[in-house]
Amino acid sequence: MVQRLEQALSLATLAAEQGADLVEYRIDTFTDPKRVVELVERSPLPCILTCRPTWEGGFYDGDEQTRISLFEHACMGVRKPAYLDVELAAFHRSANIKQKVKLVVDHPAQVRPTDTGLILSSHDFEKRPVDLYQRIEAMVADPACRVVKLAWQARSLRDNIEAFEVVSHQYKPTIALCMGEWGLPSRVLAKKFGALLTFATLDPPAGRAPEPTAPGQPTVTELKRLYRWDKIQPTTRVFGVVGHPVGHSLSPHIHNAGFDATGYDGVYLKLPIPPEYEHFKATLASWLDYKPLNFRGLSVTIPHKDNLLRFVTERSGEIEELTQRIGTANTLTVRDDGSLYASNTDYAAALDSVCEGMGIQREGLKGMRVAVLGAGGAARAIVAGFAHHGATVVIYNRTLERAQELASAFTSGGGKVVAARLEKLCDSCCQVFINCTPVGMHPNLDDTPMPTEMRGNSFRPGVVVFDTIYNPMTTRLLREASQAGCVTISGVEMFVRQAALQFELWTGREAPVDIFREVVRKRLLT
Repeated sequence: MVQRLEQALSLATLAAEQGADLVEYRIDTFTDPKRVVELVERSPLPCILTCRPTWEGGFYDGDEQTRISLFEHACMGVRKPAYLDVELAAFHRSANIKQKVKLVVDHPAQVRPTDTGLILSSHDFEKRPVDLYQRIEAMVADPACRVVKLAWQARSLRDNIEAFEVVSHQYKPTIALCMGEWGLPSRVLAKKFGALLTFATLDPPAGRAPEPTAPGQPTVTELKRLYRWDKIQPTTRVFGVVGHPVGHSLSPHIHNAGFDATGYDGVYLKLPIPPEYEHFKATLASWLDYKPLNFRGLSVTIPHKDNLLRFVTERSGEIEELTQRIGTANTLTVRDDGSLYASNTDYAAALDSVCEGMGIQREGLKGMRVAVLGAGGAARAIVAGFAHHGATVVIYNRTLERAQELASAFTSGGGKVVAARLEKLCDSCCQVFINCTPVGMHPNLDDTPMPTEMRGNSFRPGVVVFDTIYNPMTTRLLREASQAGCVTISGVEMFVRQAALQFELWTGREAPVDIFREVVRKRLLT
């Protein structure tokens, strides 16, 4: 968005350094013809020139003749724009405007030497336009139109499928993007389906938020590094994390780094889906049924872990046996034959984190006393895993009834599961303590689920204290346990291990666990 000449050129230089191939100058409020010519001539990158009127989501509020004359001036310089972006509605509203635009862009009847291409564009910031395909037909039919561009506000992730279909038809070189939080796949996967380009915003200075020119634009660095834009191709397999919300998920950073390290042809996205099962079912069904997407797997988080089991059951998929008993799944794998497999990598990650911390195999858990703090979803998976391997599990919870309800669900497992009030922790003689509550999570760094008066003599050398919280990496609970000589395990370890198990299910390759750990640590420290 151009405010001043030198500011715009400086930002364009920064865009080039960050990896952009082309820059769009939005001159909505930068309307001095001489300055516009200088902007184009001095641009460090080939450019698209756009002056978006207020009636189509921009900031230009002057008359149309003046706006079009800016384009005419810009195309009279020694160096010309690579493209002019003109709204379809403006182009067809006036024969005079259409004629003036055609005088300065390349088309079959052009007699003047020019390479400037015309992008005919259409934007809807509220919804998917009902006449979407009529707009496409009008753009394609005009010989002066080199590029078809459509952008509309996504109502759900399902809108992305239509954007992929529009691009794939290749009526002409095409840009089709969904705006808003649900539109990210259309931007990241544009290259997979053969779009001419995608848009990104500049990475902001430290401490400042990005300043996109349309809702939902990722930054250049996110596109180029996080989502590995340059390596995306038609064969790229698609994965993602589903939840509501998922904006701060670290999973894309982990899995995309894993794909990069192992040379796997995949990309992993954030996929927000509203809580209701109907939304979950409709979205997953549409993504699975659209075969060109090559949709191969999901990490599933709150509130959809129950929904995943229901969905896989309805689609006649397979559910891992212990995952069925737990009643929630966090991983969907789409096998090569298209069949679905639901599993829970949380319990396995917790088991392996504790076993490695103690230097034992899973068989060594038999008969061991394990205290689990909390009775929510995370606790359920962990209780199931340890009980299945023969441990005696004591569930401590402020509400005894919830702990009893959880314990009763696993009384028929390999180990014994009992419930106790949280204040009884001071009498515990467990060898392993696992915090499955959110107490101590960022930003409440001074909180602990086990203050001194509650833990009695529980903290002693050799005892294992495991906190499933990974932000912060070292909670107050772990600090105090370490000071008492306990073996401590951070939630980072469980988070990394559950991701590694997902990665291996999807790819059939060994996960680069050390890279996963490093990615998590860097993200949590920034």
